[in-house]
Amino acid sequence: MARQPAPFAAFEWKIAWRYLRARRAEGGVSVMTWISLIGITLAVFALIATLAVRSGFRSDFVGTILGANAHVTVYNSGIIRENGQVDRTISDYSEMAARVAQVPGVTRAAPLVKGQVMASAQTRNAGVEVFGIAAADLAGLPGIVGNDRSYGDLSRFEDGIAIGSGIARELGITVGDRLKLISPNGARTPMGTSPRVNAYEVVYVFSAGRYDIDRTRIYMPFAEAQSYFNREGVADEIEVMVTEPEALDRVLIPILTAAGEGAQVWTWQDASGGFLRALEVEDNVMFIILSILVLIATMNIVSGLIMLVKNKGRDIGILRTIGLSEGSVLRVFFICGAFTGIIGTAFGVVLGCLFAIYIDPIFSFVNYVMGGGVWDPAIRGIYALPAELRLADVLKAAGLSLGLSFVVTYFPARRAARLNPVEALRYE
Repeated sequence: MARQPAPFAAFEWKIAWRYLRARRAEGGVSVMTWISLIGITLAVFALIATLAVRSGFRSDFVGTILGANAHVTVYNSGIIRENGQVDRTISDYSEMAARVAQVPGVTRAAPLVKGQVMASAQTRNAGVEVFGIAAADLAGLPGIVGNDRSYGDLSRFEDGIAIGSGIARELGITVGDRLKLISPNGARTPMGTSPRVNAYEVVYVFSAGRYDIDRTRIYMPFAEAQSYFNREGVADEIEVMVTEPEALDRVLIPILTAAGEGAQVWTWQDASGGFLRALEVEDNVMFIILSILVLIATMNIVSGLIMLVKNKGRDIGILRTIGLSEGSVLRVFFICGAFTGIIGTAFGVVLGCLFAIYIDPIFSFVNYVMGGGVWDPAIRGIYALPAELRLADVLKAAGLSLGLSFVVTYFPARRAARLNPVEALRYE
């Protein structure tokens, strides 16, 4: 009994390669092979590019939120005063901040005073939100002071204010100019409360990377904010930073315990959870849609292989007659289809990775061709199209493409293997 050759023997690869490079006049289907190759390449490229932009959006959003905002905010549940108003201020803010800062996993706890005012410079006005914070605590916000887009002298913060780059652009001011802040809840007089109008020197202009922050936020020295907003001796909330902001569950209970009775917490996930959930749903839907695109591209392999099997019916009959087994014929045509899927996937991975790596010059070129204004940060909240290339995303896209290519290739290859050699040679 003759010994069967090992699967994927050298002669099987040689026959498959001969079929792949055959000219149309020889019964080859090179045109369909090229269509399949280009289709898979573009589908994999689109999938990797989309996954990279998706990852970039989430990382950029989370990074700017965590870099410029509290990971956890501790506030008072409120005390009802004699006049019936609810007082949510924190009188023992120094002690509370010190206790919270001792919780394992907490890197910083800083008291804040917050208020909304009108900012005015020359003839321009804008609504802004003022954060009263100590200079040392402000220096610990990486999204505010840890980038090359910010400028000014933060060491002079006690003598002035720090404003977002959006406010500076909106009001036409820069470092060294004076900005007038108008609060409706100003000085208390026997005649009632009169608006408070103070002018402050701008000593620092920051860019957090998010338009909504840069356009509305102003930082003021903590003691000055207490005086300006009539918060003498109290704070509005405690801003808490932790080492693992994506895993807050393990520190929330200890923070509440350390803060004391009547304390409540509000996390960055509570504030941005709706957006993150919507982003996750959109990611899943986009992956499904692009997976269908990859499936459609791989279906071209089926068309090409069916044509190849039809054109090579005589060859199949001869190969079976001289002793080639069904398994060998199946593997020959499987190699033909799988080879197209592998090469198309490889080209798609290369193009997708290059797109993610060089997205900034690509985006600049598109913006230049379109005459500028393609990306409006006022609408999208960020200043550029982000992309983050992750190995898991690349492997997911490549695995999906290769898996679909192998699956769809099997069926026409199986049909070729089961072709009756007598029928194939009857009319030859």
